[in-house]
Amino acid sequence: MIRSDTKRGTSPTLSHNIYELFATKFDQFREHPFLTVPGGPRVSYGEVDALAAAFATSLGEAGAEPGDRVVVQVEKSINAVALYLACLRGGFIYIPLNTAYTPEEVGFFLGDATPSIMVFPSSRADKLRPVAELAGVATTFTLDEDGTGSLVDAAEAVENIAGVVPREADDVACILYTSGTTGRSKGAMLTHQGIAVNGTALHSIWRFRQGDVLLHALPIFHVHGLFIALNVAMLNVSEVLFLPTFDVHNVRAQLPHATVMMGVPTFYTRLLNDPEFGGADCVTIRMFTSGSAPMTETVFNQFNERTGHTICERYGMTECGIITSNPPEGERIAGTVGFALPQMEMRVVDKDDEILPSGEVGQVQVRGPHLFAGYWQLSHITADALTADGFFRTGDLGFADDDGRLTLVGRTSDMIISGGYNVYPKEVELALDQVSGVVESAVVGLPHPDFGEGVTAFVVVDASFTDEMIEESISKTIEDQVARFKQPKHYVFVDELPRNAMGKVQKAQLRANFAELYTSE
Repeated sequence: MIRSDTKRGTSPTLSHNIYELFATKFDQFREHPFLTVPGGPRVSYGEVDALAAAFATSLGEAGAEPGDRVVVQVEKSINAVALYLACLRGGFIYIPLNTAYTPEEVGFFLGDATPSIMVFPSSRADKLRPVAELAGVATTFTLDEDGTGSLVDAAEAVENIAGVVPREADDVACILYTSGTTGRSKGAMLTHQGIAVNGTALHSIWRFRQGDVLLHALPIFHVHGLFIALNVAMLNVSEVLFLPTFDVHNVRAQLPHATVMMGVPTFYTRLLNDPEFGGADCVTIRMFTSGSAPMTETVFNQFNERTGHTICERYGMTECGIITSNPPEGERIAGTVGFALPQMEMRVVDKDDEILPSGEVGQVQVRGPHLFAGYWQLSHITADALTADGFFRTGDLGFADDDGRLTLVGRTSDMIISGGYNVYPKEVELALDQVSGVVESAVVGLPHPDFGEGVTAFVVVDASFTDEMIEESISKTIEDQVARFKQPKHYVFVDELPRNAMGKVQKAQLRANFAELYTSE
């Protein structure tokens, strides 16, 4: 570990580099614990700051220039956080990749991003170094002390620490690739200003305070674990209990040492599946947040009944960071995602971009300094994603109440047109999830020879119920609550729904796997 008294070397000119914002906090609390790996190392803010400075200098000495891309596919670790900060500090564009991507998939991202440097673990060097060389990447590093080309070893040998590179507000800080569930993955370019605005807004509205400790079990290749969780913690100089992955036993063991936990709905579902989990685990927690995927009202209510805590749901996406949040104090309503953050404009519009009255379902659009700078090398797609007056088309469908509180009903791409009628899957899923014995559901449209698209429900059933029992209960509920044209034409009972790393149900996979359900009959 680099010694914690290494000088920061701040830039002599005015800079909008977000690292400057973090570093002003770090300088005041250099000895304060930052990342604590339960059962492992614990490092201070000063130590991580110093390691980031050495990493940044090493990347620069290896040939990286401000504005160059650095692609990273590494496991969650203290070194990985320092590498993120190093890229910000050096003015390099940080590009984290999902650790589940195969070498073939990594090859696509390298070809698209054209980075000057790639960093990976030594355990994958034999597979990834040839891919990087084939893509023309000039330099590769490993992020541990094993093997050749270790960034840690290079950082240990650094003698003169380079200063923080000045950046403009609209300079790109990171590129995060979208999941590509509806086609080719796109690189969303996130600016220093956008990341800073979002982080400071969340720090304020979520009432972060001195002494807050964040329980972190999220991956850090995604906007949720990296920007929403870590950036807010750093702005507050909070200790972070840094779990490598989500594990119910480990999370329960750490909850009494934390005050805030950020998670995805799957985290809360798995906690509730543990019959011993309850309010006694949560006595120190002041706020649970949930995002990255919709939470069912059943889970929302069961968590409240079991623990006495009301989960704070929020809404965001890669291109915008967090858009809305329920209030830290005051009413939080199941199924809603709250109000627009400060400096962010939100509207619900029809197909002609005309604003709809409250209560009417339409497309959600947002505008503000938090927005991304566009898709990397895809100017035509960026243009299509923005309206003439600068609002971003999120692709989400929802409605706002008279107070401006937003409720989402699905994605534009998920909307089903059956027999000429529009069906919003969320409405049907909410009805299904109320049925006793239904754990969760996903509704999609599949090609149908008569209706164009057939409303189809994929249902996960509690083990104590038979499919026949559930189907009878569903029929009674659906008939009473959902119009006939919205009712599923077929129920598919599954053990679990396909999800990505952040817990989002992969409806595209369901549509692909069952595309011939009706046409083959």
